[in-house]
Amino acid sequence: MAFKLKQKSVLPGFNLSFGITIFYASLIVLIPLAAVFLRASGLSFSEFVAAAFSERVLASYKVTFLTAFAGAATNAFFGLILAWVLTRYRFPGHRVADALVDLPFALPTAVAGISLTAIYSKNGWVGEWLDKAFGLQVAYSELGIYVALTFIGLPFVVRTLQPVIEELEPEMEEAATTLGASRWQTLYKVVFPQLLPALLTGFSLAFSRALGEYGSVVFISGNMPMRTEITPLLIITKLHQYQYKEATAVAAVMLVASFILLLIINLLQRWAERRTK
Repeated sequence: MAFKLKQKSVLPGFNLSFGITIFYASLIVLIPLAAVFLRASGLSFSEFVAAAFSERVLASYKVTFLTAFAGAATNAFFGLILAWVLTRYRFPGHRVADALVDLPFALPTAVAGISLTAIYSKNGWVGEWLDKAFGLQVAYSELGIYVALTFIGLPFVVRTLQPVIEELEPEMEEAATTLGASRWQTLYKVVFPQLLPALLTGFSLAFSRALGEYGSVVFISGNMPMRTEITPLLIITKLHQYQYKEATAVAAVMLVASFILLLIINLLQRWAERRTK
């Protein structure tokens, strides 16, 4: 008669560990988010609509979501190329280039905003040349917000893709080439489908981070209402004016929109994973 030994787990039992997980997630995430909706519930429906969907607030939504999406999409394209180069090739200065990817993580956002403003303003190193050569004003415009959000979102895409690229087997690419596939066919039909779930994850992380970014944008945007005012800044402005319920109403709309977008992206990730399998 064979006896099956019960395998001991390093962690506590399921009930205890699950309870700790729910408690910690509630304390750190769920309770603060619930407080936002609870504070916003103090407004009547008409007051909530007036506070969360006024002309100025709608303009800030437009600027925030469009620039965040543009920055995340740019990082998805160039981040894929950068992650591929850093993973597949070795060149002089490789470690320096790899370390520079993490610079937006280590650099305080206020310092990043001041640095970008100094570089891209009309009397800055790059901004002066862009103004004279192309008539482009980067600082104190929507373009400046896009530059700042692209800067802070790049590491999310690169660091998400690198482990997946490292696990790709070069033999699959060699087999595709042996069977007559061109480089573009190998990239599109063999490599890209395996990278798509990780690419969507990196995009969603960069996009979510950009939606809530404040420090690096507040300096380079110029903070002009109806033009370059982002929603996080508008929330801070309302708090400084002691309009707490109005601020939480705007924050609640941002939370709901973020949840919906993350849900859509997660569904796309699952679809991409099923297609890959």
